[in-house]
Amino acid sequence: MSAVLGHHGDHAHDDHHHAPTGWRRWVYATNHKDIGTLYLLFAFTMLMIGGVLALLIRAELFQPGLQVVNPELFNQFTTMHGLIMVFGAIMPAFVGFANWMIPLQIGAADMAFARMNNFSFWLMIPAGLMLAGSFFMPGGAPAAGWTLYAPLTLQMGPSMDAGIFAMHILGASSIMGSINIIVTILNMRAPGMTLMKMPMFAWTWLITAYLLIAVMPVLAGAITMTLTDRHFGTSFFNPAGGGDPVMYQHIFWFFGHPEVYIMILPAFGIISQVVPAFARKKLFGYASMVYATSSIAILSFIVWAHHMFTTGMPVTGQLFFMYATMLIAVPTAVKIFNWIATMWRGSMTFETPMLFAVGFIFVFTMGGFTGLIPAIAPIDTQLQDTYYIVAHFHYVLVAGSLFAMFSGFYYWVPKWTGVMYNETRGKIHFWWSLISFNITFFPMHFLGLAGMPRRYADYPMQFADFNAIASVGGFFFGFAQVYFFLFIVVPAMRGKGEKAPQKPWEGAEGLEWEVPSPAPFHTFENPPKLDATATRVIG
Repeated sequence: MSAVLGHHGDHAHDDHHHAPTGWRRWVYATNHKDIGTLYLLFAFTMLMIGGVLALLIRAELFQPGLQVVNPELFNQFTTMHGLIMVFGAIMPAFVGFANWMIPLQIGAADMAFARMNNFSFWLMIPAGLMLAGSFFMPGGAPAAGWTLYAPLTLQMGPSMDAGIFAMHILGASSIMGSINIIVTILNMRAPGMTLMKMPMFAWTWLITAYLLIAVMPVLAGAITMTLTDRHFGTSFFNPAGGGDPVMYQHIFWFFGHPEVYIMILPAFGIISQVVPAFARKKLFGYASMVYATSSIAILSFIVWAHHMFTTGMPVTGQLFFMYATMLIAVPTAVKIFNWIATMWRGSMTFETPMLFAVGFIFVFTMGGFTGLIPAIAPIDTQLQDTYYIVAHFHYVLVAGSLFAMFSGFYYWVPKWTGVMYNETRGKIHFWWSLISFNITFFPMHFLGLAGMPRRYADYPMQFADFNAIASVGGFFFGFAQVYFFLFIVVPAMRGKGEKAPQKPWEGAEGLEWEVPSPAPFHTFENPPKLDATATRVIG
């Protein structure tokens, strides 16, 4: 009887080898690769929507005087640009990379909770629609800035409630995704793959997932208090009832600063995979990379109030947060040192993934240095809420997170689609993006140093030249991403291009290169037997 049952079970299992077809494959998706693809497509769609808002902002700021929109609509654009990019584009894209790559990298058959994985993706669709659709509600979209500071949030129209609801749903999705990633990494690694033999991308996501579980409820608390202030007569943030708007800032930034690292740690993981592959060397200082990532995560909880030096903080508090902020620069510098040491005397080649990785290291380092400057409380008093801060965090988030994602896309897309991208087009995309990015955001440092405040729809004549340069660069940068989609992503999705070998990069290591290209619908149904380095399958 058991033999018959076993045999029947085998047949039932064989049916699963055939990928479902049509819309059911995507709506009911439980396969980690399909869900990863859905996340990446959703994130790119939101990137385009957020990008259109950014171009409208830059069109308004192209010259002094109001020419495109009124100040109220301008503030809606700046608020929604921030919310859509952070919660709709960068975070879901990294979850997409995690879904695609973590089971392949650790030798797991799939994610631990396949149906929860499906649910956590589909939650994002109504949330994204609510965010993007808030422009069509009475009074327009929220216009309180992406940080949603009280008391402005208490005065907004009904779209503020839709925004709060959307953030709750996105937060729930993030928490479910994080639980899935943690359980998958801790419980489903192939035998012989100890934690200290895991690929760096899996490590950075493990730490990021813990960060998400720790801080998303804090954001949920802050926006729920805002909601009750708006509708249920509480006075958490309303001074008229004895509340304190500065308390909102403390709660928000206790979430917000770890959130910054949630958006950059997976990028560090991708760069730590790409640089050794194209330097054809082992990653320098693997253990120190793991400890540095953990240190960044722990320290990120004690630096939040460096966003608040101008709120009347006592000098003791200013000193504490100033020193803590400088301290967090140390593990970050360790990572940059390790990447450079990995490249040192390596047999480097500069295919597109490596170009984006080197571009990332260059621009992210600049973003790190420009972040050390406002860490000094008396200088921050001058720079707070100016375009200097806008320049700094775009260097960290656009050149940081986005360039790392491009690097990861070019590195792994042969494994995803089974075809090689066009190298010439990839290089055009890189140089076009790098140059136009710097033309857009570098002048903003000077605007900020000269005193131009952010979120202003108009400005005096002395800021005109740098704003014009930034606006032109912004449009070029936007068109570079349209080029990327039309000439690199679409051909790859349609399977157009040279067939990819199983391991297209000579120096690449890891279990993902042990399966065919494109990766089969089901991989590692039996746990792979690993060699001593846990990067190759034996037999």
